Amino acid sequence: MADVTVLGAGIFGLSIAWTCLQRGATVRVIDPNGPGAGASGGVVGALAPHVPENWNDKKAFQFDSLIMADSFWAGVHEASGLSSGYARLGRLQPVADDHALGLAHARAETARTLWQGRADWQVIPADGLDWAPLTPTGWLIRDTLTARMHPRQTCAALVAAIRAKGGAIVTDGPLTGHVIHATGTAGLEELTAHHSRTVGNGVKGQGAVLSHAAPDMPQLFADTIHIVPHQDGTTAIGSTSERDYDDPRSTDSQLDDVIARARAAVPALRDAPVIERWAGVRPRSRSRAPMLGAHPLHGGQFIANGGFKIGFGMAPKVGQVMADLVLDGVDAIPEGFRPEASY
Repeated sequence: MADVTVLGAGIFGLSIAWTCLQRGATVRVIDPNGPGAGASGGVVGALAPHVPENWNDKKAFQFDSLIMADSFWAGVHEASGLSSGYARLGRLQPVADDHALGLAHARAETARTLWQGRADWQVIPADGLDWAPLTPTGWLIRDTLTARMHPRQTCAALVAAIRAKGGAIVTDGPLTGHVIHATGTAGLEELTAHHSRTVGNGVKGQGAVLSHAAPDMPQLFADTIHIVPHQDGTTAIGSTSERDYDDPRSTDSQLDDVIARARAAVPALRDAPVIERWAGVRPRSRSRAPMLGAHPLHGGQFIANGGFKIGFGMAPKVGQVMADLVLDGVDAIPEGFRPEASY
């Protein structure tokens, strides 16, 4: 009989399971579709921070999680023998005009305090950089907090680490011990069905993989597009955000536009072939923050949902606070992350 049953083998469910195992609990993960079958099986893998200003619980939580990531993913790699594709290589962004340049310099100052000297936000000249977005001012923002990972490799590494530690990942089984619902869009739809308004919903995203090798280069963010070089010699780009859609798995002209904008923004990608087109639905809570804590519908059980675009970046800290709550009864969840924030 498992001490902890996790429903859902996406990034939140697997990360919570791994953290609970490390604390000595026996764990069973149940997902009828298998690991990484939903949004966590995507292609982009951008672990990008919010801008260092107007600090709040969400930004602080994300910062902590990004700082935790080095040791978290190193532990997964050690246990599994597999790479998650994780690397903290930073990010470059173009500076559009004089107003944006002034704002970038101001954020560099606030980052010195808010990022506690553990990462930098800098304004640098673009001269001589082959791997960079075009920038009309000749200046770029460079931060050293942004990291990348390969979503599918990450899920595979977590699965192997969980099993190596004695955890079970199955398609069905009894709910024993502490039960945590990490069921993504389906879980948010269940909440909404029992409420008078939308508690959360799925947002479709489309992304693409290009054949362009830049494995040691930073991420780029230009024209609202994440451009993420991976260690396997590919570069991923994305994504759209679609509240209304007919087919959650199809790609269309909206992805064509993303690809065209990425090529226009980054000269190095202009002739890179597209080798994969992907679409999936990401769970977004009404509050836009992860939904963590006591489950509103299932008494005595818990919820971890709503990762949306930042689930992979939030995963180490989500694993920590949920293990604290479930195993030790220690509630360190920010108020804005509780289910009540979306009700």
